[in-house]
Amino acid sequence: MISLNDERIEQMASGSHPNPHSYLGQHTSVDPSSGMTTTTVRVRRPLASSVAVRLADGTEIELQHAGSGIWHGSYASAPHDYRVIARFDDAPDWESGDPYGFAPTIRVHDIERIAAGTHERLWQVLGAHVMTVPGIDGPAGDTSGTAFSVWAPRARAVRVAGDFNGWDGTRAAMRSLGESGVWEIFIPGAAAGDAYKFELLTPSERWVYKSDPMARRSEEAPDTASVVTGPSEHLWADDAWMARRAAAPAAGAPMTVYEVHLGSWRPGLSYRDAAASLVDYVLAQGFTHVEFLPLAQHPAATSLGFHVTSYYAPTARFGTPDDMRFLIDRLHQADIGVIMGWVPARFPKDAFALAKFDGLPLYEHPDPRRNEAELSTLPFDYRRPEVRSFLVSNARYWLEEFHLDGLRLDAVASMLYLDDARDHDGWSPNVHGGRENLDAIKFVQQLSTAVHSAVPGVLMIAEDASGFPGTTESPTRAGLGFDMKWNTRWMQDSLRFMTRDHAERARHAGEMRFSFAAAAHEHFVLPLSHEAVVDGRRSILSRMPGTPAQKLANLRAYLAFMWAHPGKKLLFMGTELGQTSEWSEQHGLDWWLLEEPGHAQLHHFMSVLNRTYRARSELWSRDSDPAAFARVGGPGSHPDVIAFTRRDFSGGTLAIVANFSPALVHDFALDLPQTGVWHEIFNSDATEFGGSGVSNLGMVHASFQSERVPARASMVLPPLGVLWLSHGREPHVPSPTHG
Repeated sequence: MISLNDERIEQMASGSHPNPHSYLGQHTSVDPSSGMTTTTVRVRRPLASSVAVRLADGTEIELQHAGSGIWHGSYASAPHDYRVIARFDDAPDWESGDPYGFAPTIRVHDIERIAAGTHERLWQVLGAHVMTVPGIDGPAGDTSGTAFSVWAPRARAVRVAGDFNGWDGTRAAMRSLGESGVWEIFIPGAAAGDAYKFELLTPSERWVYKSDPMARRSEEAPDTASVVTGPSEHLWADDAWMARRAAAPAAGAPMTVYEVHLGSWRPGLSYRDAAASLVDYVLAQGFTHVEFLPLAQHPAATSLGFHVTSYYAPTARFGTPDDMRFLIDRLHQADIGVIMGWVPARFPKDAFALAKFDGLPLYEHPDPRRNEAELSTLPFDYRRPEVRSFLVSNARYWLEEFHLDGLRLDAVASMLYLDDARDHDGWSPNVHGGRENLDAIKFVQQLSTAVHSAVPGVLMIAEDASGFPGTTESPTRAGLGFDMKWNTRWMQDSLRFMTRDHAERARHAGEMRFSFAAAAHEHFVLPLSHEAVVDGRRSILSRMPGTPAQKLANLRAYLAFMWAHPGKKLLFMGTELGQTSEWSEQHGLDWWLLEEPGHAQLHHFMSVLNRTYRARSELWSRDSDPAAFARVGGPGSHPDVIAFTRRDFSGGTLAIVANFSPALVHDFALDLPQTGVWHEIFNSDATEFGGSGVSNLGMVHASFQSERVPARASMVLPPLGVLWLSHGREPHVPSPTHG
């Protein structure tokens, strides 16, 4: 037991002692001569005129004032459960529990794993946890409250202030749990819904006020406090979905993703509102997945969500964590997968969040050349095992606690390369003199291994335009371990081609063909994402050339070509409406466009495109298999026409023929792999979609030419149109039109 002195009294009174539990609370001593046990109680109750403790048997022990609001007294026995009674001259008596009367709530095993940086479920240990602590004298002494803990290894003292103590952190100075860097306290009476922050005394003797890095709930911005949350009360009803997800690899399944910024899809919706309207909409449009832009807490309501300030808290703008679980559950029950954007590359410099958390760089890399000043962000320090543990745990948290089906990692190139978006003198090479961030590479490999081991069937998707080799290869084969990778090069090239004047396209067809060669090297997602329409880029439809009708035809052709191209698909919200105005996170989509015939027909086109794609295994079962894809051509020269075939495992074959010219092409001769009937199963120029209706009356016939050309068909190609032709396995019946 530590003895009393004036300096220690002042530290206890101010909440600046690193181990207040070593002095405050109950402490026993044994008289060596008599063997008698004495328990001394010390409590902090400033402004009280007198203080007593009431033991479990009702005995009250009056305490003496030691100075500066510290009171002490003793009783002759082993420790008992007790309550503190503070009396005031001008206020009612206040009876309460004592935060310093409890043992640490974190197990030694967890502390060891935290210190080693090997803990992968930190959310179960650190942060704020509502619990009931068993009493010393039996169940009657059980105490309900909240255990608070935080990692801050360089802090000299840490306090927690919140609704439960009148935001007076001096009443809740935390204890240091040794070299682990973890600080802890149990506060009786603190309950779910209470807001709180940590107060940290930095090495420069300055108090800083921080949100909890492990908070599972936060105040709604612009307020920045963390909020105590109890165990989830949501009862999941997605067992069937979860079982199928674990059993069926996504690589061999259809996947069309609707990318959503929840705040502007239909402004004003909560998570629970979206569980009705968004689910119904995605079902009607035929998408297999929804991908939300980041839903972790971020400070700016009008942002895209990539500047995360509370990595474990769903944004409070749309409701509670259980409200978010309800939305995901409803999507799963409708057989719709859920992916979320996730930002393990960097975090914002907001003073209340992770930046210089304990007064010095902690979560961020200390080298200022690593900072991304133009983004007001800081890169994570992947060298620190505790930081890697924080991020691995965060990935598992979203996937396990919220049943997410995947995470799309933002800004992967900035993680992998030290010189990404930096001047030549704005970075330092690795130990081998190269530009690769070796620590980040090891982290990504650790992350993918941990996630796939813990949560089978989920997707880790990289947003990366760097061309890093082996992005979707296993770490055991020197890869990064992602399941899929955004083909952002395809998005850039194809958009450049589609937005050219029609007369210019023939000279730049390579922009649409380049991706064919790369398709087999990685497991790709083809995105037409938010990145295609933000920062003044205008809507996709408005950038298409030609008349209003040609703009719509161009967009239909673009999407029909994309949906047939190898790779999974992602479309940012509003594109399916033919959004004309530039999208902004500050207002909703232009839903009124559906009152216009051309836009309503485009909307219908999108739902038919999705359903036709899902029904044809040729388009998704062998996305990364080069043997399932082939370019095809013909004897004529049509530089605006691109044609290829897709095959499935059972021999089914589709031919895709795209005419990116506004001119109708008569008698186009195409060499095909098989003779017989090829049914026109999809035509982007159909009248039901608002097109001109040019078609081949439902089929074309391919006849034998030579051993070099096993089959050739003549067909008409609609202007700015894409045809999907399916080889018919049934005998051909001649007709007046098709001999």
